[in-house]
Amino acid sequence: MALSFLQERAQESWSAGNPDLDTSPMAVVALINRIAAVLEQATEQLYDSAALTPAEVKLLVPLRHLEEPVTAAYLAAQLGMSRAGVSKTLAKLDRRGFITRTAKPADRRATHISITPEAERTIDDVFPRELDAHARLLAGLGQERDAVLTALHRLADTMESHASDAPRRATST
Repeated sequence: MALSFLQERAQESWSAGNPDLDTSPMAVVALINRIAAVLEQATEQLYDSAALTPAEVKLLVPLRHLEEPVTAAYLAAQLGMSRAGVSKTLAKLDRRGFITRTAKPADRRATHISITPEAERTIDDVFPRELDAHARLLAGLGQERDAVLTALHRLADTMESHASDAPRRATST
């Protein structure tokens, strides 16, 4: 996968104008974004047909087969989502009747999240078709698939281990 002409030109321009600036991360990030865009395009129609958003699917898929209800904080931590994003998405799912919330006995401020039968039917329809779309996208990898997966794990681990070093976005209080 090569960079687009525009991305290549941007990298060259930044390098030329700032010789001390390491622009090599631009290539890696551009490819990650390109892969994410292809995945989004492949699933967009599926989600639209079920009136779901990617964030809703991201929450419903793991909830579908959990035997115990979980908290929003647990979902956020396990799925790498912000608590605010999970909270907002759960509120939408709750309004649509896709989840139920019950007070957590040990801490009445927290709630347990469970998936409803209607959401189970919806995700049982959408998720297998999403997996089929993903399989079609990855079919060209053949035997290289394991090597790509290993490299992606390494990339994710490396990025996560250095994420604490990254500058944080300012938050208002």
